[in-house]
Amino acid sequence: MAGTEAVVRALLDVAGRTYAREAGIRPGDTPQPLYRTLVLACLLSARIQASIAVATSRALYDAGLRDPRRMADATWQHRVDALGQGGYRRYDERTATQLGDGARLLLDSWGGDLRRVRGEADGDVSEVKKRLRRVPGLGPTGVDIFLREVQDVWPEYAPYLDAKALQGAERLGLPSEVSALARAAGDTGTGVLAAALVRAALDSSVAEECLRRAKGAG
Repeated sequence: MAGTEAVVRALLDVAGRTYAREAGIRPGDTPQPLYRTLVLACLLSARIQASIAVATSRALYDAGLRDPRRMADATWQHRVDALGQGGYRRYDERTATQLGDGARLLLDSWGGDLRRVRGEADGDVSEVKKRLRRVPGLGPTGVDIFLREVQDVWPEYAPYLDAKALQGAERLGLPSEVSALARAAGDTGTGVLAAALVRAALDSSVAEECLRRAKGAG
């Protein structure tokens, strides 16, 4: 059995990218990337392939729906069409409504700036979750996804490895202790590690390739 560090290194080589990066979102504690990551979290939390959610995030951006004001001002049909362009057809009508309602909530409650949510929570994970849960379409799973993805720019919530990430750790034979996993990731960032673990949880071929590489490196 390969050691923890060898498996984590292999995992990061194979799957070390956040879903936000895959969607073309540059990480940063600024309004637009935070909002786009929130929308991506909403999309990923549905029972749909992650690749479709990522493609749909890009399609929304290409359609000009990149911030709460533009999302709120867009027609419902414009949102539906953009979701369909990304392949998000099973939930497009409901999601189009939720995106519009969520954008208006963000504008009315926090001036469209999720950094205000961060400031109100003041590092308390239960408080930030409570505020994020107000966003239509962002249930507990979506909140977990958002915090997983932004933890490298909101480090007060790191390391944030939710149940899905820990499923990936179990599949790889890694320890379940969050601190041990974070140490093994080194300077890479636990946001990248969390996303890689989720990929291993969702796709057995990712886990198999990581274990093969780790064994070969040993």
